[in-house]
Amino acid sequence: MTDMKKPIEEMTDDDWREQLTEEQFRVLREQGTEPAFSGIYWDNHDDGVYRCAGCNTPLFESSSKFESGSGWPSFDKPVADDVIEEVTDTSHGMKRSEIRCAKCGGHVGHVFPDGPRATTGLRYCTNSASLQFEEKE
Repeated sequence: MTDMKKPIEEMTDDDWREQLTEEQFRVLREQGTEPAFSGIYWDNHDDGVYRCAGCNTPLFESSSKFESGSGWPSFDKPVADDVIEEVTDTSHGMKRSEIRCAKCGGHVGHVFPDGPRATTGLRYCTNSASLQFEEKE
């Protein structure tokens, strides 16, 4: 993620293309999905914060990350209730809850009710391309 040259609400597709990699644009702006086990964060175990790759908003803490076996970074909760918005997704012949960054509207992934029962019971299944990891010092 680079410094934004415009306010988020004024960003065009061309502006996003200049700021993001091709894969980040495909995932964040076109609701793409990276193949399972291909992203850089699915097996990351370092302590830190996962931020939106589009606008740098903190989305998830490493303490909420768990091994789901799905091949995508999975979390049981966001850093705060207001950083993720849910949108109904009816693509691919099913009804799912898409999760987006509440600040820039970037597609992060989907949330499912099959996460760890000892915590929230939710699995925020994310794309590595939608995230940037900031390691704790």
